[in-house]
Amino acid sequence: MLFKRFKLSTVLLLGLGIAGLQAQTAVTSTGGNASGSGGSVSYTTGQVVYTTNTGTGGSIAQGVQQPYEISVPTGLEEAKDINLVFSAYPNPASDFLILAVGNYDYQKLSYLLYDIKGNLLENKKVTGNQTHISMGNRAPGTYFLKILDNQIEIKTFKIIKN
Repeated sequence: MLFKRFKLSTVLLLGLGIAGLQAQTAVTSTGGNASGSGGSVSYTTGQVVYTTNTGTGGSIAQGVQQPYEISVPTGLEEAKDINLVFSAYPNPASDFLILAVGNYDYQKLSYLLYDIKGNLLENKKVTGNQTHISMGNRAPGTYFLKILDNQIEIKTFKIIKN
């Protein structure tokens, strides 16, 4: 009789414990594994729940998925109350890209074009309110176009070349 009670209690406790278990589930758009000399990591894309841990060697975001974010720093003190109007089109680009500048003195502006690895591909002055940037000789992929005012970054565009 005592053994039956123990057995029944054990089954009930295990049943309640299993019912309370929750696992991390997600429908992801893509993911994979990456490894290098510093370690390895598994990643997914599709959700936006994460936490960030910082240590002496750097920081890491962990969770179901980390969003891909591009921040646009504004390093100009005098630009707080100015409506900066910059646009880069067409995006995705094939043969050329137009950098349009409005409400801003383009004569002190320059742009930097980087590939996805961070390699500087082009560093030129903005030539007018509309500057044409040749993309025809570039490989399809993702590029970053930084706009600088006297070496101070004021805007960054993510450009897709198809």
